[in-house]
Amino acid sequence: MRSKEPEGAQPPNLPEPSDLPGPSELPDYAERVLDVAELIPPGRVMTYGDVAEWLGDGGPRQVGRAMALYGSAVPWWRVVRSDGVLLPGHELRALDHYREEGTPLREAARSAEGHVPRLDMRRARWDGEAPGPGTDDVTHR
Repeated sequence: MRSKEPEGAQPPNLPEPSDLPGPSELPDYAERVLDVAELIPPGRVMTYGDVAEWLGDGGPRQVGRAMALYGSAVPWWRVVRSDGVLLPGHELRALDHYREEGTPLREAARSAEGHVPRLDMRRARWDGEAPGPGTDDVTHR
């Protein structure tokens, strides 16, 4: 049986909230990743690798790290794994967002743990080129 952590305790290896940079102290790369996440139209997704390619800098792991540390204030559910598997530990929250936005999903196989659907990457993936709804002429930087 797992012992209960004291109230307010952080899981091991995670920085205390007071140790994280404030909005004006975001690393440049993280700020650029978050800017791209905000451009992705509702109902569409980009992979971690797509974001890195769009930026012309870093790779999927760097994008994932930036999203993990700083992505809670942006539509984090729109930056995803390339296999369409929902973010472990956040599947149900993400699924609510996908259903609300009409993001294309594939039904889970009966053998899949928890029967959680995957993203239909062929239909949901956004190439970053076409302007999304409510945006003006989105272009690369």
